[in-house]
Amino acid sequence: MSKAGYRVAVLGATGAVGQQMLKTLERLEFPVESLLPLSSKRSAGKKVMFKGEELTVQEATPDSFEGIELALFSAGGSVSKAMAPEAVKRGAIVVDNTSAFRMDKDVPLVVPEVNEGDLHDHQGIIANPNCSTIQMVVALEPIRKAYGLNKIVVSTYQAVSGAGAEAVDEMYQQSGQVLNNEEVKPEILPVGGDKKHYQIAYNAVPQIDLFQENGYTFEEMKMINETKKIMHDDELHVAATCVRLPVETGHSESVYIEVEQEGVSVSELKELLQGAPGVTLQDDPQEQVYPMAVDAAGKDDVFVGRIRHDLDNTKGFHLWVVADNLLKGAALNSVQIAFSLEKLGLLGK
Repeated sequence: MSKAGYRVAVLGATGAVGQQMLKTLERLEFPVESLLPLSSKRSAGKKVMFKGEELTVQEATPDSFEGIELALFSAGGSVSKAMAPEAVKRGAIVVDNTSAFRMDKDVPLVVPEVNEGDLHDHQGIIANPNCSTIQMVVALEPIRKAYGLNKIVVSTYQAVSGAGAEAVDEMYQQSGQVLNNEEVKPEILPVGGDKKHYQIAYNAVPQIDLFQENGYTFEEMKMINETKKIMHDDELHVAATCVRLPVETGHSESVYIEVEQEGVSVSELKELLQGAPGVTLQDDPQEQVYPMAVDAAGKDDVFVGRIRHDLDNTKGFHLWVVADNLLKGAALNSVQIAFSLEKLGLLGK
């Protein structure tokens, strides 16, 4: 049963996703009785705005979560691993935006439009999936439910904001250096902690996160494993190639799928997606209508277009899927999970 408001903490409140969490809680009018912004010691003391009030960010400690009912985390995996169990001990439900718990068998990995019912199985921690996974499964779940799904092959075109604010600053700095014929000295992308760094301005970098022993990057393996977990289908064939482009906000994906049923038409898929929750269909090739990152930025929905039959496989289809990676890919999905917890009577017990 819902109540007038909940005691909410946001860990990572000064970061890009944390800021979006605050804005989204306010914009969607989630019932907040009190809001506690938390961060690392380095960012403690900074100010954030919530509902017209200036709040001082506090350093996160285990005792910060005393009396907190809902905690939204977006401060890095190591922080989540240390703090999430402490928050749960003190009675909070944690919605974690990092990869720390996503593949834990006891932690639900939730996209409300797809598997809201998994929230009933939570044991205090709920994982928010990877940004590129979220938008893909929102677009594909209506198709899977109606016609079955055997295979997904996805290539992503991901925005630099997914790597953080410093990476965005580096992209703009490099763009100016290239235009001025100055030397470019990359320091962040593709991965800050990796051996080499490459120019992102006017470039496409086929590496997001670190390479694994199987030749896939960690980002690609996240998409593969998370999709199977969210859709409850370990037999689903999923392959991913993840690429970083010099776009500030909005991930784009080229998705190839194979459905189980014969005889499915493009018009049936369009009709299905037209009414799907969280999806906006933008698909009129004759008028050059299709989703683009620049249009999706700042919007809540997942945008789908360029739906067409594969020319060699009667069960194969191609789609183009775009979403704001900081909103639906992170902050919005976390807040939607909070709304689902309230709706299901799981919050504030």
